[in-house]
Amino acid sequence: MGRIRPTYIKRVSIELINKYPQAFSKDFEANKGMVDALTDVSSVTMRNRIAGYITRYLCHPEL
Repeated sequence: MGRIRPTYIKRVSIELINKYPQAFSKDFEANKGMVDALTDVSSVTMRNRIAGYITRYLCHPEL
């Protein structure tokens, strides 16, 4: 069973993937930098959660 994440993390993550499909990869560290560059998220924790969901989403698209 997977972790439950707030809807806004999923919404922002999927919106970023759809808007910038070539910007993200399966590398969490690279995704952190891209989320930081493409959004105005002020919280480091929120940035990491969004980048983590993007990484997981790209590794397991059936989620």
